[in-house]
Amino acid sequence: MTVDANQFKNALKLWASGVTVVTAQSEEQGLKGMTATSFSSLSIEPPQILVCLNQLTDTGAIVLETRQFAVNILTSQQQAVSNQFAGGTTQEERFAQVAWETGDNGAPILTEALASLECTVVQQVLAGTHWVVIAEVQKVICRSGEPLLYYSGAYRQLAAAI
Repeated sequence: MTVDANQFKNALKLWASGVTVVTAQSEEQGLKGMTATSFSSLSIEPPQILVCLNQLTDTGAIVLETRQFAVNILTSQQQAVSNQFAGGTTQEERFAQVAWETGDNGAPILTEALASLECTVVQQVLAGTHWVVIAEVQKVICRSGEPLLYYSGAYRQLAAAI
């Protein structure tokens, strides 16, 4: 039995996730960044994460070329940042509208993100339309705030504790 694409999308909309922006930079291609919700911790020792990047994206191509990137975990106040990095704007416009600095590994770090992880690619696997990128985390920057969540096609926020 084959699952229809719409059925699959409808099921996955029921999985709540955090929202990240994956960023990378190369001398030839410049700054690149994209919104990604397919992100997860993988290992504590060594500290590793995985992120899934569509193989057609220019950001994914730079991540695989330079082997260096950052994952920026967005705050609940950064819906606009998520939207601008999701498409519809040029890479130049995306970075012009957000505060950032160059990380130790050369990747852009969004300075108002909840957390930023500077990463080095250790493995990549092509699976369907996406690269599953496994990376070792070289540096972590944590800031205060609440995470931006995505569920059932809309942004959400954590409920206040009772």
